[in-house]
Amino acid sequence: MSRVTEDEVAKAAEAILKSSATGRATIKELIAEIPNQIVLSDEDLKQSETRPNEAVWEQQVRNITSHKASPGNAIYEGRLVQISGGLALPGKD
Repeated sequence: MSRVTEDEVAKAAEAILKSSATGRATIKELIAEIPNQIVLSDEDLKQSETRPNEAVWEQQVRNITSHKASPGNAIYEGRLVQISGGLALPGKD
């Protein structure tokens, strides 16, 4: 099984936000819930080389905001909005 993509992680975050009452969540809340939304491979679960306290897939959650100026990114495309400490659906920020 290959690693999940940043877009797959972002789509899982979108699904979580769409099912929440507020349409917003902290990164910590998303990290707690995303494994219930997508299947993570052994490669995804490996420790990040650049963030020693995180798995590779957790870094991808944070990369959604880090890569917000890149075409194809969920924030860039208007599917998600960066809020203090987390993400929200557009209009819920």
